[in-house]
Amino acid sequence: QVQLVDSGGGLVQPGGSLRLSCAPSITIFAFNSMAWYRQIPGKERELVASISSGGNKNYADSVKGRFTISSDNAKNTVFLQMFGLEPGDTGVYYCNANNGLMDYWGKGTLVTVSS
Repeated sequence: QVQLVDSGGGLVQPGGSLRLSCAPSITIFAFNSMAWYRQIPGKERELVASISSGGNKNYADSVKGRFTISSDNAKNTVFLQMFGLEPGDTGVYYCNANNGLMDYWGKGTLVTVSS
């Protein structure tokens, strides 16, 4: 069974930074794409950033210029580097992986942006 282990969340002040990590239990090359979603209180889960197996990246308008998604093949890990965090970024962040047939999800990591 494929598992995604997402981590790196925490409490940070506005303007601060965090780096989230997602480590799948199988090679990242098994997936067509990997992504980060977030669940903000009172809102539906939304796509934050995605990266395809070919390296194409997409970002939600709200995070463009502040967040960067990347993959490290040697570490078999996908990262979400977040700069300039705002209170509105507070939520649970979930790693997602898609192999063309199924979506897999991590358990989520909580990001809290507060002074």
